[in-house]
Amino acid sequence: MTHTGPAAGRPIARVLPLLEPAHLDRDFDYLVPPELDEIAQPGVRVRVRFSGRLIDGYILERLEKSDHTGRLVRLDRVVSSERVLTPEILRLVTAVAARYAGTRADVLRLAIPPRHAKIEAEGENGSKKATKAAKARKTAGKRASDMAPAAASNEPVMLDEPDPEDVSPTLDASHPRTADDFVSDGPVVDAPHHSYGPRARSERVDAPSIGGLSAAAPAQVTDSGDDSSVEAESAVGESAVGESAVGESAVGESAVGESAVGESAEDEPAVGESVEDESADGESAVGESAEDAEGGSVDDESGEGESGDGESSEGGSGEGVDPALSAEVGSSGDPDGAEAVPLQAIPSEFPDWHRYEHGRSFLSALAAGQGPRAAWQALPGENWPRRLAELAAVVVSSGRSAVLMVPDQRDLDRVLAECTELVGDSAVALAAGLGPSARYRRWLAALRGTARIVVGTRASVFTPMQDLGLIAIWDDGDGTYAEPRSPYPHAREVAMLRAHETGAAFVAGGFARTAEVQAIVESGWAHDLLADRGVLRQVMPHISAPGDSDAALERDPIARAIRIPGVAFLAARKALAAGEPVLVQVPRRGYIPALACAKCRTPARCRHCNGPLALPDTTSDASRANPTAGSTPGRVARAGTTPGNAPGRAPHNGAEAEGARGRAAYDGAEARQAGYDGSTRQSAGVDGARGRPTVAGAARPPFVDRGVAMGVSVPRGGAEMAHSPACRWCGITEAAFRCGACGSRALRAVVIGAVRTAEELGRAFPGVPVRGSGGTAVLDSVPEGPQVVVSTIGAEPVVPGGYAVALLLDGWALLGRADLRAAEDALRRWMSAAALVRTGGQVLVMADPAISTVQALLRWDPVGHAQFELDERTQVRFPPSVRLAAVDGTTDSIAELLTEAKLPDTVEVLGPVPLPPGARKPFSSGDNPPEVERMILRVDRAAGAALARALSAALAVRSTHKSDAPLRVQIDPVDIG
Repeated sequence: MTHTGPAAGRPIARVLPLLEPAHLDRDFDYLVPPELDEIAQPGVRVRVRFSGRLIDGYILERLEKSDHTGRLVRLDRVVSSERVLTPEILRLVTAVAARYAGTRADVLRLAIPPRHAKIEAEGENGSKKATKAAKARKTAGKRASDMAPAAASNEPVMLDEPDPEDVSPTLDASHPRTADDFVSDGPVVDAPHHSYGPRARSERVDAPSIGGLSAAAPAQVTDSGDDSSVEAESAVGESAVGESAVGESAVGESAVGESAVGESAEDEPAVGESVEDESADGESAVGESAEDAEGGSVDDESGEGESGDGESSEGGSGEGVDPALSAEVGSSGDPDGAEAVPLQAIPSEFPDWHRYEHGRSFLSALAAGQGPRAAWQALPGENWPRRLAELAAVVVSSGRSAVLMVPDQRDLDRVLAECTELVGDSAVALAAGLGPSARYRRWLAALRGTARIVVGTRASVFTPMQDLGLIAIWDDGDGTYAEPRSPYPHAREVAMLRAHETGAAFVAGGFARTAEVQAIVESGWAHDLLADRGVLRQVMPHISAPGDSDAALERDPIARAIRIPGVAFLAARKALAAGEPVLVQVPRRGYIPALACAKCRTPARCRHCNGPLALPDTTSDASRANPTAGSTPGRVARAGTTPGNAPGRAPHNGAEAEGARGRAAYDGAEARQAGYDGSTRQSAGVDGARGRPTVAGAARPPFVDRGVAMGVSVPRGGAEMAHSPACRWCGITEAAFRCGACGSRALRAVVIGAVRTAEELGRAFPGVPVRGSGGTAVLDSVPEGPQVVVSTIGAEPVVPGGYAVALLLDGWALLGRADLRAAEDALRRWMSAAALVRTGGQVLVMADPAISTVQALLRWDPVGHAQFELDERTQVRFPPSVRLAAVDGTTDSIAELLTEAKLPDTVEVLGPVPLPPGARKPFSSGDNPPEVERMILRVDRAAGAALARALSAALAVRSTHKSDAPLRVQIDPVDIG
């Protein structure tokens, strides 16, 4: 039956409602009222009536007729005439939803921020001018690309010209072809010609359709007096899954590497089991919120909408942001779409890229409008923000646009500054700290074409750009790129999907390399962009591990057994004496964040929740800021439970404090090897460890670690206060600890935190400033001069000229984590810190030099280590060599899903197993969620699409049963368990 009416020509609007149930992830047909005919165009936000409720949605296309034979419901209203859903983004959303067994509605909430009506109205008057200017720039870019010089004849060209027969078709429901089409079960195959060039460029939404990706299921009403009940007339549409290139990283809800600000801080692992990823310390400025921003298309008339891309600023969702910051556009100008931002002159040559093999030809390919794909390993000390900005500038000079992704706010500020210097106000930042209005203004600037470069965090991968020419991601192994909300996509995988579909260039850069990136290089989808070993040796610092040779062990037999050996103290002392800075990297924040029984070494656990026990930071704020002028080392008090004790407080007993040692991390013997006599408070005439008078220059007897007793007493205002360990999970103080294995009451430190380390180094180097960076006090940079910078991993500040010495402490804590990516992540953290050391400086890593990861650091061989990791995972069938699906839920909910799923014949069902430490449980409607377990489904990569389709269909069937039991499906999660 054909519907005709006042809306002449195309009276039917095909709408995608934003509905949560998986079985309703379909398109529905609605009738367009004549008064909405002009503005109800493809890509606009609408409100439609669905089962008696008003639901947000997007118009996908306008049709002349509908296949539905019943009566159609009318559109309720058009929220905005702004076409925010472009055809390219719709194709990408569909591919991501299929790849991760999710729904398009969930992906759209990540991709499109909520509407800010006031900001939208600011640029409506100038949008036509901006469109004309964008077309003019595109024409000029094509002329420039025609005149772009070819690569030098004496240098090999990295990529071939595309063969028209090998150009992959546009991504659609019938064949969502991606890089995985080029990858077989083995890690290395012959790759076809690369499909860059004029194919599949992003176009404006001028056509009456946004791709026509799925069959419509019209909204059917039974009677005007009823509640518009909706019938699902067809089975849930199952489109083929567009898989990305071989290196899929896991996407999960793990707390590892997530921001400690937007999302809640990660659950700390058990004592002695694992060490938390301290990327939250260095990356908390742009926290990635785990809360689902409801109403991704809600009309925010008041202008106070929440962020829709999953990012939140420190302290909330923009409400605590400085109003001036929210209102201004900053260095990126005022990209409201009113006027096109003129481009400033861009240099024609960037000689620093010539240090890399094929670097010149890579830039030539970008300038010619091609889409090369590369895995770039930056040299030590490289000004990588400048290099990324240069790549983007070359793309902009050819008339196209670029998206640059970085892990955190500090990196974003550095890259944006470099981009602004090269292209002016055409570069904008998308960050949570801007607030909802400023961020939506810049998002619209990218949509309308006035912003040519977007620098942002993980959500920026969905930014709609006009004629996208480059997608670059820096440090793709960082945990913040994993989206904590359904369907849990990884920004790297989304970027590869988008680059493959649009023909844009793709760059995965970093000092280290992940196994996923190595996999796409071996498949031929991307190529290496490396420097010659001769160039590398000229710029890298001297890296060593204590005791890495027989001669070193002969000089210092206990170099591998102590935390800071004598050679490290000597290197730091020499650098400080020369007026140069020293960097100390510590894996854990806090004071003593992990305790164990001093007798049997069993991890100390809370009696109430079984959480890990830790000693709190008992130093004052003043002493923490200046350890050399503050408190003495903590003395030890044996625990007691006399009636007069205050709750959570152990009594002080001088005799017992004399016998038990509270300095579990600091070894006096190792300090004396470095020339430190242990008398750190000579000016006060007091021994720092025992509070007894000392003689200047006198050495104490060798310190023997006998464990930490129950409480630690710390001087406060002339009096000593005993402190007991507290649980890191529930916060309850354990005033009467007894080991459950042996009954001992003595505790010892398992690992030492950054605060305690800074305190000890302040005593070791009196008169030298000691700065801390980590947690909520992350330093972006520090001035030159003699100083000790104690930083948690990921929070290392930059110093002009670089550090002279870097000490990488507690390597065993990073390498010993029960995690698939422990070695890969340790090398990435170490290389990021070592890259801050100047050429000819010294880096000492406190780890066993026989370990392959340590050897990779000593040789600065990230590619070799990534190859080793990939080979190891291939042998044991772990990602990225296979495709995994983690199903989390109760025993009944998992069984229900697997019963409905028509899994591939080759699937391996592993489990059930407990959730990984620190992993959040799936949502449960009850106040007390039941016990949750995990089931692992493993298939070859060739069957990955079939697995995702089967799980998606099973989730759709389950949603029709209205089951409220907790269940979560993740494809290639970060933490397997």
